[in-house]
Amino acid sequence: MDKIDRKILQVLQADARTSLQDIGQAVGLSPSPCWGRIRKLEEAGVIEGYTVRLNPQALGLNETVLVQVTLDSHSDNTLEKFGETLAAIPEVVEALLVSGEYDYLLKVAVRDTRDYERFLRERLYQIKGIRHSQSRFVLRTLKKADLPLGL
Repeated sequence: MDKIDRKILQVLQADARTSLQDIGQAVGLSPSPCWGRIRKLEEAGVIEGYTVRLNPQALGLNETVLVQVTLDSHSDNTLEKFGETLAAIPEVVEALLVSGEYDYLLKVAVRDTRDYERFLRERLYQIKGIRHSQSRFVLRTLKKADLPLGL
């Protein structure tokens, strides 16, 4: 991956709907070779897909909660099943297996504290094998950033 590829990625991270013409202009290529580079980045797995960023508050999801979870067991089977279960819970927008005192860090999007209580009772606490959890409500997001590309 060269500097032009990184610049293409930077343009796409800023706005994945940018036209090939505009991307080419930004990196000094015509649309055809620009498209070839993008296709190669997709095939190599560098570009995993295209998405749209949604405003959680505009959708009524006013609270973000970070939940630390510890499991009773750490067998491969337990971790795999826990991950599959989390994937099926729509309120869990991100789940990370982490090192340290807890096993997982979950990012949960809910309407309000009452909705979070419902999430705990009806979703999270229904999962077998959770030993302990701790919740932290996000007061304000100070930074959201794209991946650093080291241009």
